[in-house]
Amino acid sequence: MKFMKIFWAALLAVVVGSILSGLFWLITLLGVAGSAGGSAVAVTDNTILKIDLADNITDSPVVNPFAGINFASMQPTRTLSLLNVLRAIDAAAEDERIKGIYLNFNYMGSVTTAALEELREAIVRFKQSGKFVVAHNDVYPQGAYYLATAADKIYLQPQGSVSLTGMSSTILFFKGAFDRLGISCEAFRPTACKYKSAVEPYIMNKMSEPNRRQNQELCDQVWDVILTDISEARGIDKQELNRIADTLDATLAEDALKHRLVDGLLYADQMETVWEELGVEKGLLGDYEMVSLGDYCSIVGADMKNLSAPKVGIVYAEGQIVDGDSDNDGQTIYGTTLAQTIADARKDESIKAVVLRVNSPGGSALASDVIWREVELLKAEKPVIVSMGSYAASGGYYISAPADAIVADRLTLTGSIGVFGMLLEGGDMLRNKLGITTDGVKTNSSADFGANVFGLNIRKPTAIERKALIRSVDNVYEVFTEKVAAGRNLDLARVLEIAEGRVWSGTEAVKIGLADTNGGLLAAISLAADKAGIADNFRVEEVMGELSPFMAFMQSLGAQAKSALVDSRTAAAQQEYEQLQRAMLLEGVQAICPVRLEF
Repeated sequence: MKFMKIFWAALLAVVVGSILSGLFWLITLLGVAGSAGGSAVAVTDNTILKIDLADNITDSPVVNPFAGINFASMQPTRTLSLLNVLRAIDAAAEDERIKGIYLNFNYMGSVTTAALEELREAIVRFKQSGKFVVAHNDVYPQGAYYLATAADKIYLQPQGSVSLTGMSSTILFFKGAFDRLGISCEAFRPTACKYKSAVEPYIMNKMSEPNRRQNQELCDQVWDVILTDISEARGIDKQELNRIADTLDATLAEDALKHRLVDGLLYADQMETVWEELGVEKGLLGDYEMVSLGDYCSIVGADMKNLSAPKVGIVYAEGQIVDGDSDNDGQTIYGTTLAQTIADARKDESIKAVVLRVNSPGGSALASDVIWREVELLKAEKPVIVSMGSYAASGGYYISAPADAIVADRLTLTGSIGVFGMLLEGGDMLRNKLGITTDGVKTNSSADFGANVFGLNIRKPTAIERKALIRSVDNVYEVFTEKVAAGRNLDLARVLEIAEGRVWSGTEAVKIGLADTNGGLLAAISLAADKAGIADNFRVEEVMGELSPFMAFMQSLGAQAKSALVDSRTAAAQQEYEQLQRAMLLEGVQAICPVRLEF
């Protein structure tokens, strides 16, 4: 009896402790997530809008209420959607309380290249209001400097520096490691897809010549866009900017000033003199009033005017495309899930046109085709405009092709019209390195085709299996190019000429017919409204997929969706790990863009 009393008492303690612990963590997480929203923000007269990039800027809103919690520090980080950021800057131009914009990037949250370009264009547009834009920073990384050149004046800390080094593209190759481990990789791609280089890191030790040429041209094209903007803004010849980049001649603050990359060397406290000269008055407490971009976004909020007006819907396709159905996490495109979201927009009679914002390097060819079908059905009923973000390549282009029009940022990477299949075989590694062997029975010669351990196939494919894989890859490429030809109203011969798995910049995409015009999300929205005949009176609505009951419950409690910052070195290591992990898990025919540019 004494034992049973002790047992039941201990069991009760465990149950009660678990419940209390669960409640504690739930309350803690809710508190952390909720606290990121901050208190109510008041904007007074003579306020400066401060864009410090402390918050991450993403294409699509983050719907996961826990996405912004760093569980190591239990600190939340706010994430701003690009649409809200652009709206806020445009609103600030009309807001009489906002005197100007202060660009100060000491935080430098994560921003995609396309978002950076569109943010810069919004700041340039803001200047048309006659209000000032001033930048000051301790140091200017290259991306931050590109953004800062939208300002009327650029100031630098006297011991700071400006980074102007050019563009690069570096690829990590795994073949040597695979050889040492006893892993063999076999790639299957159409002969014509010589630029489809996503498989190269696993079968080669360095770039193929077509891939090297492709990456070099992309770097040159993107760099030319950046140089052109900087040259026009600063009045410095592009040849001189290239010389500065080659010689690192603006690393020191004094050199940056001498070469006119900046307008003055000031400490942060000396900016008060600048505000005074610009006619900004101090607040009641004797300080200059500033409101952060994130806080101002929370004031501007969603488009609440003309609630009864017809809508332009925005559907987001962000992340790698995979098969199946899952919650929209803003980082992965699940084919069935996105197709359903597009179908919802099609069936919503209040939505008169749809902007499909694509920021994806591609992925599963099957999932891409599932999404493509829904875009086709949508187009048959209402205008569809694709807005391309940083990537809209391979599978990302597949789902874009049917649109009535494609609007691409100049820094967009697109095209990559091509496919591949890949098999990783690790029988030797399992046997020689780990001592693992396999044995079994089968009814047919290919019954164990695809059988794997730890994501590695246990045997090499047979000649028949190779033939089947090649047929599948060739068939998908044929279908892909035919659908691009039909969607873009191009001759198939022309599509085959510009396909080959080649990646193009947004600038070049317009020249060769893969896109219709260069521009950002707002330009795509305006075009969609115009095609629907509602340009004079419409509102914008973001069409999001349904959340699971738990996530919906969490959001109903007021938890804000955020995104955590990651140390740049950790982020880079994570990207390479995820690249290798994806290779281990790839199934079916893939349409993935192989290029990643480093800003």
